[in-house]
Amino acid sequence: MKIKNSILHKSGITLVVSLLFFVNSLFAGIDPEGYYSAKLQLNDSVVLPFKFNLRYELGIYTATFFNDTEEIKTNEIIIKEDSVFIRMPVFDSEFKIQMHDKKMTGVWINYARKNKNIIPFIAIKIWPDGVYVKGNDSIFYANSAFEVTFNENSKDKYKAKGVFHESNYYYTTGTFLTETGDYRYLSGSRSGNQFTLSCFDGSHAFLFTGQVKGDSIVNGHFYSGAHHHEAWVAKRNDKFELRNPDSLTYLKPGFTKIDFNFKNLEGKSVSLQDEKFKNKVVIIQIMGTWCPNCMDETKFLAPFYDKYKSKGLEVVALAFERTDDFNKAVSNIQRSKARFNADYEFLITMKTGKDQASEALPMLNEVMAFPTTIYIDKKGIVRKIYTGFNGPATGDAHTKFVEDTTRFVEKLLAE
Repeated sequence: MKIKNSILHKSGITLVVSLLFFVNSLFAGIDPEGYYSAKLQLNDSVVLPFKFNLRYELGIYTATFFNDTEEIKTNEIIIKEDSVFIRMPVFDSEFKIQMHDKKMTGVWINYARKNKNIIPFIAIKIWPDGVYVKGNDSIFYANSAFEVTFNENSKDKYKAKGVFHESNYYYTTGTFLTETGDYRYLSGSRSGNQFTLSCFDGSHAFLFTGQVKGDSIVNGHFYSGAHHHEAWVAKRNDKFELRNPDSLTYLKPGFTKIDFNFKNLEGKSVSLQDEKFKNKVVIIQIMGTWCPNCMDETKFLAPFYDKYKSKGLEVVALAFERTDDFNKAVSNIQRSKARFNADYEFLITMKTGKDQASEALPMLNEVMAFPTTIYIDKKGIVRKIYTGFNGPATGDAHTKFVEDTTRFVEKLLAE
């Protein structure tokens, strides 16, 4: 594929454009609107399928990416001649595409990664008007739970809870809950005893394959982008539960409080000793804009904060971005704040990864997950530390999280 250097390798482009001209003049007769079946080529033999559509309305192009019931929309799109840039919302990644008649070719670039971050991409138009059709509910895996083991014969072995469901069109959905977060909205299909589940959200590029054997799943493979692969197996076990997320990260002996001092988006130093936090219930969100589970939590915390801030709640996010450029980190956070209407304080730690997060908060035994959420009472005492996040793709687990969190915060506010 030949990609025009002047278009596709240009950097520093502001990707917020209202297109005030007609499709035919842009594409010389090629109409990009429609519903596409797409693939990311993870390696020589493995492809990750996903679907999206592209629409042009009121002078603006909008791309919508589908993961089961989730719809991810972006209008951060530039089109020039036969070249298309689609920047994913929230996450620091984009597509660079060359448009053909009923086909797109190009690459997806995940700027949050430093290696193996450019993945070949192809999409075929399969439905001109962009209609997305799902199967009807059925009973194959109806709300069943599986005890999942990743890397069974390795020192990196870990457990997960798999929840799967299938329609009568062999349309399969589900997710995996782990002790550090869930794998969000997965969907795919089954042919015989072989099945696939995948997710693409602009950060996660997840592909799961496996074989159904009685009440078990064998020969499972998990691919994360082009950089990571794990084996997995599972056995149906409706009673299986992961460890309590309140018990995994905790204060070291001798500590009762959290302390930090980081700069906010305006460059001003902020700490919990500041007046705005005194006699307030405070939620500390340890996060990064590159983290999909963190974005799910931000989507929850933004309206939660709006509801309870007048009653004495403050929320402060500690952002561990994958960049050593303060201005770039600020830009990432501002996009996230705007996306979710998050009106609470965000601080730039200028650190990244779990190890550096643990160093930045030495009163904790460890930071083992993004997000990790710390609940502090009006006296400044840590009352709970929650590891990971059960997002909306987890169904009942997410509902329970929302209910439990609401009750707990209301109790702290009433003290």
